[in-house]
Amino acid sequence: MQKIGLVVDEGADLPSEITEKYQIATVPVKMDWPDLENLPGQNTFQKMREAEKRGIKSFGKTSQPSPKDFLDAFKKQLERFDKIVCITLTSKLSGTYNSACQAKNILGLQGEKIFIIDSLNATCGEGLLVFRTIDLIEMNKTIEEIVKELNDFVPKVRLAAMIRDPKWIEASGRLSHTLASWVRRMQKLGLRPILGIKKGTVKAIGIKTGAKDIPTGLFHDFEAKTKKLRDQRKKICVAITHGDDLEGAQRLRGMIEGEPREAEVVFINLIDNVLGVLVGPDALVLAWSEV
Repeated sequence: MQKIGLVVDEGADLPSEITEKYQIATVPVKMDWPDLENLPGQNTFQKMREAEKRGIKSFGKTSQPSPKDFLDAFKKQLERFDKIVCITLTSKLSGTYNSACQAKNILGLQGEKIFIIDSLNATCGEGLLVFRTIDLIEMNKTIEEIVKELNDFVPKVRLAAMIRDPKWIEASGRLSHTLASWVRRMQKLGLRPILGIKKGTVKAIGIKTGAKDIPTGLFHDFEAKTKKLRDQRKKICVAITHGDDLEGAQRLRGMIEGEPREAEVVFINLIDNVLGVLVGPDALVLAWSEV
């Protein structure tokens, strides 16, 4: 039996090759949107674009995994691993963390082998926390050392996002009407608002002027916020997720890694369906941390 395994929810947006390579159990997060079921499209974002063209006004509904979903994942991993680290979506926006804690309690004494970390983040920000966990496991850290280092690492992960239309996340209630209206006003002025996650909740974190498109705007924000670290030759770990804009995500990666610098993009992936119905098509998300 191996020492330490991982359980995450789908909100981490990890590429399948990563979850398979490291035997990570992924717990599904639920989405309900009947109007999209019969629309053409290879992913949720393409279906959302089609819904806009047809004038469909409905929005998707999401819900956290049930305690049973986590219970099944924990039991599966405990057959292969002695102890489990579970990383979840931010508890400030989802009940996923609470569901994981309930499942841990159901397991009684076995639950003492499970250690749950609230990422206070989402999508590629949560994904970076998983990558850090993998590194610590491969360094043969004890479970106590891993938990301590992860809790210290959580506030160091930065996330920035640009979206085409705030209506999706506004409809979910995870972005206030006031903040959504601010985003629209800035966009009408030709400015590019930047949303982020601070202490687990969605916040406006800046505005970029003169950026011709979303990838360029996010790159300029990244450059400004990491200048000190790059000047000190610190290593920076980056992850990118997108709302069916792989070309934009790859261009952003090229800008980040295109010059001799210390930043490395560890993965690019499509935003999960459940988070996708919140940020909408063409969204681009960049997460980074010093490592």
